[in-house]
Amino acid sequence: MTGEARSRRARRSGITGRRSEWLAILWLTAKGYRLLARRFGGKGGEIDLIVKRGTTIAFVEVKARGAIEDALAAITPQKQRLVETRIRQWLAQNPWAMDHHLRADAVFLAPRHWPRHVRAVFELVL
Repeated sequence: MTGEARSRRARRSGITGRRSEWLAILWLTAKGYRLLARRFGGKGGEIDLIVKRGTTIAFVEVKARGAIEDALAAITPQKQRLVETRIRQWLAQNPWAMDHHLRADAVFLAPRHWPRHVRAVFELVL
């Protein structure tokens, strides 16, 4: 793959990622969640969305794939560890959140399917 092709693919992937995150925000907002942060983190990984409903704060991974099953498989143990690291960083900046129920959620998106919100997609080890 040439550098130009890689660049086009990265641009397309970024657009798809942002569009998927906005769809997930709309879906979660309709379910009563309030957006606290988007794309928290930086180089080396990020948490896509941080949302709150009642006394629960959910750290949400958004995965868009051709099939829901492929999206489910995209949250690997390595990705889980990275998310937990970012959660610890976010909590250090937002100590008020320690009084809340913390959860790792996911929103899976696939063509011709409604978004699928999975609560507690993996157990947090903080």
